[in-house]
Amino acid sequence: MRPRVAAGKGVSLYIYGVGIGLGLLSSIGGGRKRKPPGRRRPASDETGGEGGPDDALVLIAVAASELAKLAQHHKFEVLDHLLAMTRLEADQQLRARSRRKLS
Repeated sequence: MRPRVAAGKGVSLYIYGVGIGLGLLSSIGGGRKRKPPGRRRPASDETGGEGGPDDALVLIAVAASELAKLAQHHKFEVLDHLLAMTRLEADQQLRARSRRKLS
């Protein structure tokens, strides 16, 4: 049995019973898609369909939290501390992006 932690649109984090596995899943039918001719993307940093930077930050924060729990369980203090710092950095970046969007 694999617990699943949803971390955004089309992106999942799986923690296996033995070891860790991160499965980054986007839309079904993978592979690189061709851009339609004559159409240009808007000049923003958001990407359509595969999740943008905000989704990536949420995934990183969730993954860091889950990995920190595992590190705590096995008493890996330094790794737990580094993962906590990763979580804090992801949260701070997400807040900064939210403030910029409101301005």
